[in-house]
Amino acid sequence: MNWNQISQEYVGVAQHIFSELKDPVHQLANELAGRLQQGNKVLVCGNGGSAGDAQHMVGELVNRFLKERKPYAGIALTTDTSVLTAIGNDYNYDCVFEKQVEALGKKEDALIGISTSGNAENVCRAITAAKKMGILTIGFTGGTGGRVGTFVDMNICVSTTQSTPRIQEGHGLIIHLLCERIEEIIG
Repeated sequence: MNWNQISQEYVGVAQHIFSELKDPVHQLANELAGRLQQGNKVLVCGNGGSAGDAQHMVGELVNRFLKERKPYAGIALTTDTSVLTAIGNDYNYDCVFEKQVEALGKKEDALIGISTSGNAENVCRAITAAKKMGILTIGFTGGTGGRVGTFVDMNICVSTTQSTPRIQEGHGLIIHLLCERIEEIIG
């Protein structure tokens, strides 16, 4: 393990977020806060570590981040094992988020699809379904943004690295920045 290389990559990702992604993250926080204030919800999905990030973000929205406040509406599409396994068994794994978006989403909600490569088929299908329903689509991606980056309404791409762990660390930082800003806006 090369500690110096890892630390340089980690710091590089943070610098990228605090410089190039500052405005897009603020814009997204304002957009999400506005939708939440209007009674809409944030749906979040992803696979593996990105599924953990989806659950983390929704936990911060529904419970609290730094302030005592009323809960914000959020659903992680990664958590209901009965739904996930039923869809995976009866159809296939590519449909697990798409069908939940169709069942739980409504116009003016927001969907965040997290994919470090930007190419997860089930995330892409969820985004396609959301777009058809008038749901704001957001990608959290890495590297070049992949397919997700080409068709979401807003893409927050950690583009300074191809390293999955560094991209995921960047997504974690972005999630915290968003949650803190949303709390500042809504209260």
